[in-house]
Amino acid sequence: MIDPIDLEVFRHRCAAIAEEMGAALGRSAFSTNIKERRDYSCAVFDAAGRMIAQAAHIPVHLGAMPRSVEAVLTCYALAPGDVVIVNDPYHGGTHLPDITTVAPAFHDGALVGYTATRAHHADVGGMTPGSMPMSRELLQEGLVIPPLRLIEAGRRNEAVWQLICHNSRTPDERRGDLAAQLACHRIGAERLAALAAGVGGARSARLMAALIEHGARHMRAVIRRLPDGCYRFSDQLDGDGSGGPLTISVAITIAGDQATVDFDGTAAQCRGPLNAPRAVTESVVYYCFRCLGDADMPTSAGIFEPLTVAIPAGSILAPRPPAPVAGGNVETAQRVADVVFGALAQAAPDRIPAASAGTMNNWTFGGVRDGRAFAYYETLGGGMGARPYAAGLHAVQTHMTNTRNTPVEALERQFPVRVRRLAIRSESGGAGRHAGGDGLVREIEFLAPVVVSLLGERRRSAPYG
Repeated sequence: MIDPIDLEVFRHRCAAIAEEMGAALGRSAFSTNIKERRDYSCAVFDAAGRMIAQAAHIPVHLGAMPRSVEAVLTCYALAPGDVVIVNDPYHGGTHLPDITTVAPAFHDGALVGYTATRAHHADVGGMTPGSMPMSRELLQEGLVIPPLRLIEAGRRNEAVWQLICHNSRTPDERRGDLAAQLACHRIGAERLAALAAGVGGARSARLMAALIEHGARHMRAVIRRLPDGCYRFSDQLDGDGSGGPLTISVAITIAGDQATVDFDGTAAQCRGPLNAPRAVTESVVYYCFRCLGDADMPTSAGIFEPLTVAIPAGSILAPRPPAPVAGGNVETAQRVADVVFGALAQAAPDRIPAASAGTMNNWTFGGVRDGRAFAYYETLGGGMGARPYAAGLHAVQTHMTNTRNTPVEALERQFPVRVRRLAIRSESGGAGRHAGGDGLVREIEFLAPVVVSLLGERRRSAPYG
């Protein structure tokens, strides 16, 4: 029998490990995207590779990261001092700039768990600086990394290291960001080992299993509060650059303490980069249902257990390789959130907000200055949908992202740009009993020749509300 107070203390100690890893990553990273915008996530897993804790970082990373850990453990039996790296969207990844690292933690020679990090690297090659091009196949988006052992027994695999860094326009920045990710694992391994030493290895394993069941119990309670029935909703993406609109449909069936989320009727995979890997789609579903729970609801692999997600193979939400996916987890994921919340609003209208901006407003630029290449990636905030009890927030990222808007000073210091204007787009959020959040205006002057890529949505179809 596990004491609930002991379990709660253990849960927060595990979450603190993920938070400390994230704090170290943010402090030590080289790129503006990671150190200023906080475009990264960290999580802790048990010895079977099941997630037991995550930091409050990027939702689309955290829901998909278990798939990457699963892919790594399918390929390797990890030993002390090992770290595996992967970014392949068809091995649990999201898109190529999101690089995941996975490492084991041991205590007294026994495996006690794993730690994982995922960080968005501002350039991993591909057709355009920033690695978010108007692609037609995955290889045009950058370097594809299957699960590879980057560190073995504490020694770096120089061939893999050099291959990754030399396929970026900004290799020094990649070296710095990767080193920051690797350093996080040292912290995670030390803290997990200390945790196991403090409570005992066998008891630590039992507590981790209890955390997973604790999460499942909470999610079943969340689902039970919804009326039984089938709730349907659909919305559209404007297009992928070669056709559109692209329909995303969902039917959510609530039966007691179980929920089935079926995306039958969704558009087939497209030629352009708006395909979302299956891990991304699953991540959105988990996020939406997690939002129905209390703020302190435990977030472990257990929350997935009462949820069944059905996605048509070969659709825009579960594409087959080599379909391009650069915009899947940044744009398509936002529309999936819109349709899932749209369906859930029929079951719980007093708990679901109106649609938010519905786009991450991705933009990248890059070029050469003083003989050195530079590349930058950012998503710009928009308006949050009005809530049932309050107005929406202004100029923030919502749903599947949680990044900051880059400070003007950091942007101008690091790159040849001048920010001429940064302001709230007043009264753009929509009127109502509670107003929608306003959007953002940012005017940039480039002080050197650059290649710019823009990837956004909701230019033709407005958010519902």
